[in-house]
Amino acid sequence: MQAIYAFQQEGPESINAGEKQLIVSLDKLYELYIYQISLIIEISDFARKRIEENRLKQLPTPEDLDPNLRFIQNRFINQLENNRDYLKRNAVYKINWVDEEEMIRKFYNLMREDEAYISYMNKTTVSYADEKHVVEMVILRLFSESDHLRSYFDERNIYWAEDFDTAVMMVDKTIKGFKESADEYTSLPTLLKDENNIEGSEDMDFVKHLYRKTLINSTDLNKVISERASNWDLERIAVMDTILLKMAITELIEFQSIPIKVTLNEYIELSKEYSSPKSKIFINGVLDKLIVDYKEQGIIKKSGRGLME
Repeated sequence: MQAIYAFQQEGPESINAGEKQLIVSLDKLYELYIYQISLIIEISDFARKRIEENRLKQLPTPEDLDPNLRFIQNRFINQLENNRDYLKRNAVYKINWVDEEEMIRKFYNLMREDEAYISYMNKTTVSYADEKHVVEMVILRLFSESDHLRSYFDERNIYWAEDFDTAVMMVDKTIKGFKESADEYTSLPTLLKDENNIEGSEDMDFVKHLYRKTLINSTDLNKVISERASNWDLERIAVMDTILLKMAITELIEFQSIPIKVTLNEYIELSKEYSSPKSKIFINGVLDKLIVDYKEQGIIKKSGRGLME
């Protein structure tokens, strides 16, 4: 969606160039995801260093000498820190937070003031679920609320301005998916679920095909939308609504294995996230009319039980 929007706003000079940029942006999204995992680990490392520094004070307090080690011994964070998949990616991206100590310190101090963190640290015992929960509820929340962190990533890469929240969602998915039994060889989730398939990724084929077909048929799709958007001139329809409708129509026609209901629901959800408050009603209305027409004309062809519903 973002790539098609960029192309239509006088972006890449050709569809081929736009496709290459789209693939690069997917790679950069995964890099941002690894950066955010590394930041969780960095905060834990900072906490560990603070404990060691406090022990070496000239006049240490009882708390300095007998600190609460629960956070730096968090099993989930330790799993991430020792994960082979993460370590390999971290080395490839050459991630280094050495110049961002002040930002790390700020996150650490905000975390220590958080009620959920305080509760976690003061529990008599904690479960593995508690250890994952504190990372999800405290650290990820701090990330998502931090304008400074967003600006930091924006400055590092032009692709990350729109991908910040998506990367946070990917980290959240990782937290939820990790099990206590996970070891250093447990794979981190990939951006495309089948990208390691030796026969090639169907997901990547889907990305390229949807992108190309939507743009190639853009003029014809404008006519289709205009005919079914009663009482609306095409110029009055929000740009993002038009793009979402074009993508949805392309998906309905071109991808025989995707159920109609899935396509409809996905694009309505996207409209809620990226377009105007009334967009979901408009998009749902246009697609409902179009699906009825296309079924009657045999334009939508789905292979498999229940795909036409």
